Amino acid sequence: MAVLHWSPGYQLAAMMRHRELKPSELMEATLARIHALNPKISAFCALRAEHALAEARTQDEMIARGEEIGPLAGLPLGVKDLEDVAGMATTFGSVPFKHNIAQEDSIQVARLKTAGAIVVGKTNTPEFGHTAFTKNLLFGVTRNPWNLERTPGGSSGGSSAAISSGMVSLATASDWGGSIRIPASYTGTFGIKPTQGLIPAGPRLGMTQWVDFAMNGPITRTVRDAAMYLDAVAGYHPLRPGVTATSGDFVN
Repeated sequence: MAVLHWSPGYQLAAMMRHRELKPSELMEATLARIHALNPKISAFCALRAEHALAEARTQDEMIARGEEIGPLAGLPLGVKDLEDVAGMATTFGSVPFKHNIAQEDSIQVARLKTAGAIVVGKTNTPEFGHTAFTKNLLFGVTRNPWNLERTPGGSSGGSSAAISSGMVSLATASDWGGSIRIPASYTGTFGIKPTQGLIPAGPRLGMTQWVDFAMNGPITRTVRDAAMYLDAVAGYHPLRPGVTATSGDFVN
């Protein structure tokens, strides 16, 4: 199963569509790798392992019945802990927000889930995403998988560490002053700060952010994975009427 950890997301998704790999098999391998590596790296700060495995088994059944699945179906997803996943704490890496349970998914996470991605957990971030290295009082230090004495950067350091260690092939990130670009460059992954207005932000009820400057986007293993991700999340939303991009513009 080692090849699964380093395969790009688009290849894994194709394998699942063609019934060469079950979503549950990929999720089991993903969780095993996280449990093996995360104690040293601390890429993930929270997991929803049982729910993720149950959702993967549901997708097994859908594929077996010949039902239509999304382009990201079966792909385990890490979500940066500045962004909401319903039922999980969005801590912002800050002690006062330790029990800040999100009531709904962010727009970006909801669209990734609609495309079939399965949230496996939250990735670590510096407090409020304000530094270029990843460390906070709640979850400690996230380390670079290439050298545990080095940082994976910030503020999306948990996401970049999760990708570069082969834990997952897709992870959300965000960038105002380099928070995608810095960790991607530190870990040999691909990250892009999308054009302003490409991906609608919000809802952000727990913390004020510079929503016109901090852009959501991906950290992935390949450029094609990022294009597939962007196809799933770009486009108009009534909460952000200035967003004008449409999906389907990136892979093709």
